[in-house]
Amino acid sequence: MDLLSMRWRDTLFAHWPVDPELVQSHLPDQLSVATYDGDAWLGVVSFDMVDIRPRGSPLGLSFPEVNLRTYVEPADGGEKGVYFFTLEAADRLGVLTARMGFRLAYHHATMSVQSRDGAIDFQSYRPASRDSPAAHFDATYRPVGEPEQPEPGSLTEFLVENYRFYTDEWPIVVGIIDHDPWPIQDVDAEIRANTLFEACGFDHPGGDPLVHYAREIDVTAEPPAILR
Repeated sequence: MDLLSMRWRDTLFAHWPVDPELVQSHLPDQLSVATYDGDAWLGVVSFDMVDIRPRGSPLGLSFPEVNLRTYVEPADGGEKGVYFFTLEAADRLGVLTARMGFRLAYHHATMSVQSRDGAIDFQSYRPASRDSPAAHFDATYRPVGEPEQPEPGSLTEFLVENYRFYTDEWPIVVGIIDHDPWPIQDVDAEIRANTLFEACGFDHPGGDPLVHYAREIDVTAEPPAILR
């Protein structure tokens, strides 16, 4: 049974290939890094979360989010999913609910999202605290071309088509989401600032990221469960 429904808008995926051993060193023992052609991937994903509401609720929350993630599998076998190193969001109630209800590493950040002339300006800043460094993300992105579903078996499918997430606290919790295949477009993206890597203990990967965009998708989420 679905616990939440929501809509994700103006999603930018920016991914960098990295050494699997480096990523594995940041994961709990119960999870193994997932690879594609020998590479692990670190991704920064920014978007607007719209009308997030519990099942049956007439009211919902809306706020922007940016997260740093990789892709993992349970060490004892199981389905690939997302592992979040940090999730930055602009709504304090949403952050508290996600931390308590889903045990996700959400942090409150000051954010601004503006759309002009077909481009999205996305800014996020979280100041340093006693237990966490500052995190800053600033980008402009403009979709181009027509949306297409990722080819089965492609790198794009590996990066965007993930329908569960895993947390890092013992016992590990798995959350399951559902949505149609992503309507992926090419995108021109300029990332002016990105310190999410450093905030999570990584050096910033070299080179330009592999970028994708999706205009909008409807998502449902099931209640989280203990990983067996």
